Amino acid sequence: MAKTKYTREEALAFHLEPTPGKWEVNATVPMTTQRDLSLAYSPGVAVPCEDIAQNPELAYDYTNKGNLVAVISNGTAVLGLGNLGALGSKPVMEGKSVLFKRFADVNSIDIELDTEDPEEIIRAVKLMSPTFGGINLEDIKAPECFIIEQRLKEECDIPVFHDDQHGTAVICAAGLINALHLSGKKIEDCRIVLNGAGAAGIACLELVKAMGAKHDNCIMCDTKGVIYQGRSEGMNQWKSAHAARTDLRTLEEAMAGADVFLGVSAKGAVTQAMVESMAENPVIFAMANPDPEITPEEAHEVRPDAIVATGRSDYPNQVNNVLGFPYLFRGALDIHARAINDEMKIACAEALAAIAREDVPDEVGLAYGKQLAFGRDYIIPTPFDPRLIHRIPPAVAKAGMDTGAARRPIIDMEAYEETLRGRMDSTAPILRSINNRARQAQARMIFAEGDDPRVLRAAVMYQRNGLGKALVVGREDDVKQKLEAAGLGDAFRELEIVNAGNTRYLETYKEFLYERLQRRGRDLKDIHRLAARDRHVFASLMLAHGHGDGLVTGATRKSAHVLERINTVFDASAEHGAVGVTALLLNGRIVLISDTLVHEWPEQDDLATIAERAAGVARHLGLEPRVAFVSFSTFGYPVSERAQKMHLAPKVLDERGVDFEYEGEMTVDVALNPKAQEAYPFQRLTGPANILVVPARHSASISVKLMQEMAGATVVGPILAGIDKSIQICSTNMTANDILNMAVLAACKVG
Repeated sequence: MAKTKYTREEALAFHLEPTPGKWEVNATVPMTTQRDLSLAYSPGVAVPCEDIAQNPELAYDYTNKGNLVAVISNGTAVLGLGNLGALGSKPVMEGKSVLFKRFADVNSIDIELDTEDPEEIIRAVKLMSPTFGGINLEDIKAPECFIIEQRLKEECDIPVFHDDQHGTAVICAAGLINALHLSGKKIEDCRIVLNGAGAAGIACLELVKAMGAKHDNCIMCDTKGVIYQGRSEGMNQWKSAHAARTDLRTLEEAMAGADVFLGVSAKGAVTQAMVESMAENPVIFAMANPDPEITPEEAHEVRPDAIVATGRSDYPNQVNNVLGFPYLFRGALDIHARAINDEMKIACAEALAAIAREDVPDEVGLAYGKQLAFGRDYIIPTPFDPRLIHRIPPAVAKAGMDTGAARRPIIDMEAYEETLRGRMDSTAPILRSINNRARQAQARMIFAEGDDPRVLRAAVMYQRNGLGKALVVGREDDVKQKLEAAGLGDAFRELEIVNAGNTRYLETYKEFLYERLQRRGRDLKDIHRLAARDRHVFASLMLAHGHGDGLVTGATRKSAHVLERINTVFDASAEHGAVGVTALLLNGRIVLISDTLVHEWPEQDDLATIAERAAGVARHLGLEPRVAFVSFSTFGYPVSERAQKMHLAPKVLDERGVDFEYEGEMTVDVALNPKAQEAYPFQRLTGPANILVVPARHSASISVKLMQEMAGATVVGPILAGIDKSIQICSTNMTANDILNMAVLAACKVG
């Protein structure tokens, strides 16, 4: 898999636009009238204040405490970057906060404390702890992190969790459960070697021992070798707790005959000779980041029977903390836990391990571009597995309830699982899936408008994100100048610049075009002008001749003009069944609207074709199509000649015998709102529609732009469907990122 590359400018722009930082605060209550203000603040707020003062438990009912976690750091051990200080760590902590929200719908605030004194940190966190339902400590160096966490766990009545320690330990434990399952070994019989006696290493060994590993079977090593009983050099109380009774003194000696190696140390710490000396079916978790102690290729070269995991996303079996901390806190918050204890961590690890042993849902395979199945290269679930949110928190919550950590136990576990399913943003897996499919496809993408800086930035991102080869239609000197102005001068050599002057295919293109257009009033001069001077036509000709796999255009001209130009090369008209489908993404929902591009005033047969094309797009995106033919009337009332075709279109689909749900005609609220659908028990949709077929292009345009401007919906498209090549037409107000998304759709051949 290609490694993602990004420039310094891209990273800074991501944090700067559209507003500085990565999260913002929104009110969850109306704040429009004087009455709203009186209830939200004085005098109405006095009522819950007095109740909470009498019974502190009510804070979980009347405030956001029960779904709020603080991410706290002093920046002394940032992501392998070292001591950047409190302010230098803020982008990382903001990132951690948005991961909480994205993966488990946990609200989170990052707090950076400007001190290296453990006592000051303990005091600060303890004083602010009433605000939060949990505390996530992050990137605080050892050994201070041990002192801070231990004291806060003793002094606070909410979960305090240092993710660098326990997050890594939990995912490591999950992988180890499955690796030992595959190699037919029991944890209590295994000889385990750990290299790296810092926060994560010590936590890994503690959890492994809590799961049954024997103390003297576990050998911990640091830069000075084995930590053995009686060693005095480079020791502290946390290392001493894991000192083994052993004559082994070096990592090399310890590895001989070992069943398991756990590494949280440094690149290259393990040699092939060490791996060769391990027991049969060795388990190697080389988790140093960004580069492992030994690569999977190096390990498998000498031991094909090894099961290898790393911290890297470009290798199988990634030990990724995002599989743990969001769901641990979700489960802990939902029982109003006093702590996250070992039993809750082990429950999390066991639930993760169980998920990996089951059949993998199709959408996960689709997202990763390959079918995953439990085995040596798949012992840990992927971060985008949709089962994580409704499987892990219940396991954590149950363990918390069983061990007395819960203030408010969950009575109905099935209902709880159902609420967890509803928490997740359904659009995120879809977008992730198409990005991964595009990365697998490695399409040669033609960017037709190489004179536009947004298009050039999108082309650079497409290539540097490992999605494929970017072919830019433009003049070399102009492209070079515009890339330099955008701070991307070094990308000029990476892109392939194509134009009529440097292609050897111009005569072939012109012959093809003349054949198509000679009886449409075009002479040879017209053909030359179109092929050599019109970038939309030239790019379309490239695509038609297989000199690229997909085409993105339309960022600089109105879509009607661009479609007219594409029609000179392809049959992309209404009579040939071409359709424009626009995706609206809002509040975790995705709805497709069509036709937004081609058909001016479709009749019932056209509407049926539009529905079929939109259903194809929906399936490409990983949605099961539910089509609603929408109008201002529902099932014939009020009676109107203008709504008649929407009434007849489903009958056309009846005759065609299609394999997706459809219904109509109906108003938009009946299409999208299950409550409104209950008034029509005979209707055939099994849930809210995700495709709205509208009466005409003007209603499609009004609907999309109204949702975009008034509701803030994200608009993707129009996606051009129904032609035999992959073309996506941008709109003129798109950003570089939007254009990149259109290229991703083209690479996946959506439509």
